[in-house]
Amino acid sequence: MNGQPTPISGKRRYRTIWISDVHLGTPGCQADHLVDFLKQHECERLYLVGDIIDGWKLRTAWYWPQEHTNVVRKVLTKAKRGTRVIYVTGNHDEFLRKFVGYRLEIGHIALVNEAVHETADGRRLLVTHGDAFDVITRYHKWIALAGDALYEGTMRFNFWFNRARAMLGMRYWSLSAFAKQHVKAAVNIVSAFETSLARECRRRGLDGVVCGHIHHAEVRSIDGVAYYNCGDWVESCTALGEDMNGRIEVIRWTRIDHGQSSAKVTPLRRGRAVAA
Repeated sequence: MNGQPTPISGKRRYRTIWISDVHLGTPGCQADHLVDFLKQHECERLYLVGDIIDGWKLRTAWYWPQEHTNVVRKVLTKAKRGTRVIYVTGNHDEFLRKFVGYRLEIGHIALVNEAVHETADGRRLLVTHGDAFDVITRYHKWIALAGDALYEGTMRFNFWFNRARAMLGMRYWSLSAFAKQHVKAAVNIVSAFETSLARECRRRGLDGVVCGHIHHAEVRSIDGVAYYNCGDWVESCTALGEDMNGRIEVIRWTRIDHGQSSAKVTPLRRGRAVAA
């Protein structure tokens, strides 16, 4: 075996898969694409890295179509069939954190605030949603709530804008991703977030971190610390996958693929980079 993801009955098999920022309970959630992704991929261990259920949104308005139930069912089915499922809480599903102390396993799913994952090549990675390392979310929640509302408005604009682009034969373009990568204040916030996570890994003697929170899939090195971000299932439809040799890649599952996986290996590199 060469360690690469192997197809089994038409499916791709990984040692570990991480997904985050699904935001079940919101209209922006790409639940149907996630169900399709889960059908086409198998793994020994599945990490749900926070903001899987959007408790913030569900508190103000109930939205839960059948597609969102299908995601829950698919995860439960995987757990029942032997996949080890670890649910790492995030800020949007922080209502679950009060249950972590009870060491609950719901439907064979372990509920934790963070975890340490050991890769096949022996590296130890902190698995955390990442909101505890975001100064705005941690200390100025009202700003985070306002920003969430602004993000939702941006996504509504993005929907109609990209619908018009599609009619003109143009590719999908993300306003929020553009802002995160090019607006100075957003870039500084993201950079501080990433640096803070790397510093915590060094403090604990860990080799790297797997996180979510900022909806930007990426694989890179920050001063020798491996940094992996899952991305999201609102815009990018991305996940992380670890092969049998411990190599981690970004898996992109796009609308354009019409259900075909587009797994792209992103080499670990220094400096900033665009998500794979």
